[in-house]
Amino acid sequence: MAAEILKLTGAAVAPGVTTDELDAIAHAAYIDRNAYPSDLGYNGFRKSICTSVNGVICHGIPDSRALEPGDIINIDVTAYIDGMHGDTSATFAVGTIDEPTRALVEATRAATLAGIAAVRPGESMQRIGRAVEEVAHAHGFSVVREYGGHGIGATFHAEPHVYHHVERTDGATALPNMSFTVEPMLLSGGPAFTQADDGWTEHTDDAMPSAQFEHTVVVTGDGAEILTVTADGTSAVDSAA
Repeated sequence: MAAEILKLTGAAVAPGVTTDELDAIAHAAYIDRNAYPSDLGYNGFRKSICTSVNGVICHGIPDSRALEPGDIINIDVTAYIDGMHGDTSATFAVGTIDEPTRALVEATRAATLAGIAAVRPGESMQRIGRAVEEVAHAHGFSVVREYGGHGIGATFHAEPHVYHHVERTDGATALPNMSFTVEPMLLSGGPAFTQADDGWTEHTDDAMPSAQFEHTVVVTGDGAEILTVTADGTSAVDSAA
């Protein structure tokens, strides 16, 4: 459900479209599927999706801002249905984006998938952060260290915390049937960012673009299965930008 809603909402991304309009499209898609938008009302969050544009790292609140050619926007969808949450996000291009921004988006996509591919049952969760950092650094980007993935299932946010950098103190082990998100945020500029007065929006201090992708996964007997895909096995993470 989350993957369907993300693809549907992402398809509406275009110059002149407001993030409020994207929120309305997503909200209607949740309701059409008898799902609830997990974001709506979560700790006071007042919208059904997060929309993070350009230098907004995460938790952007949809509003009346119209998207402009050359922007990038991360849309973060979490659907709650039948007692379970599914969390996924992708970064979409608004029209044609410049080459440095395209490189950031593609590196972030690759880092996300590399992190998922690194999961092994019975082995350290540090494998995820190591794989993400290797891809990010190889392309000249850095990884946001203050945010990470999280356990998910009947509870929206749960243990374990999933680091997207190498955190030597992380003693967590991937175990079969654990479910969590892998959702690295990569930066094209400096590491400093600030939370806006709304208490949610995190934006880079230098206004340089940030990108993010996210899947919900479950640990299997030999790796990780991606859960946030449509019935035909696809997702916006594969082809968003």
